[in-house]
Amino acid sequence: MHFTLPDRNARGRAVRLGPVLDTILSAHAYPAPIRHLMAEALAITALLGSLLKDQEGQLTLQAQTQDGVIDLLVCDYRNGELRGYVRHDRARLDELGPTPSLFSLFGEGYLAITFDLAATGQRYQGVVPLEGSSLAEACESYFLQSEQVPTLIRIGVQNTPSGCVVGGLLLQHLPEGEEGRERLHVQLDHPEWEHVVALGGSLKVDELVDPDLDLESMVWRLFHEEREIRVESGLPLTRGCRCTIEHYRDVLSRFGKPERDEMKDENGLIMVDCAFCSRAFAIDLP
Repeated sequence: MHFTLPDRNARGRAVRLGPVLDTILSAHAYPAPIRHLMAEALAITALLGSLLKDQEGQLTLQAQTQDGVIDLLVCDYRNGELRGYVRHDRARLDELGPTPSLFSLFGEGYLAITFDLAATGQRYQGVVPLEGSSLAEACESYFLQSEQVPTLIRIGVQNTPSGCVVGGLLLQHLPEGEEGRERLHVQLDHPEWEHVVALGGSLKVDELVDPDLDLESMVWRLFHEEREIRVESGLPLTRGCRCTIEHYRDVLSRFGKPERDEMKDENGLIMVDCAFCSRAFAIDLP
């Protein structure tokens, strides 16, 4: 869901994932701490992806380290489609206990956020240290350092007998009040933004994941005293892995024949596993 607070020069996004989240997580037998991290990362990816004006554009969130328990986390969003994957060391993870900190998982890592615009072919990427107590805090730092846009992100994750649910809220300060206008210098002590942060920061995890509280009602509950709230529906979200035999055939065909021959198994096939959805493809190439 998209919304704007015109009198406060702020915009917002809200998201809640349930069955879609379970579908993405089901591709791998992730342990509980990794499932929790993936839920947070996918909610953030959906929030950031909804900022794209280019419907065919893609938003990619990537966290990476050299020697962390997690050495790669990547999620992306395109036209309402979400996917994600985490590569981690299970033995080292088990040594950290049930609630490891972000630093214990990644160590000295970095966060990269990339906007690929299909309409123009342009790519914008920002890279910041992976700091803070959560991915949400790291993303807030990204927008402040790379975009000079004060941002608040609230994420709540809840595991239930029927599955995992994650909810997210993103708020951003718009210096001139309207999207598309030339961005002016942002005053970080702007009283209108401080007011928005105070209200958004009061949102509780229970509210973010409450199935009986729809997203629009949640936003109205937070900002009911505002003179005007403009609300728009966002795209429905789905699991969207884009792996196909055609795609892998095209990639493999770029290798020379000697290299392809080394990849083949005893049946003359090249086996390819998709990291995102765990599907296996048998590729037949001469």
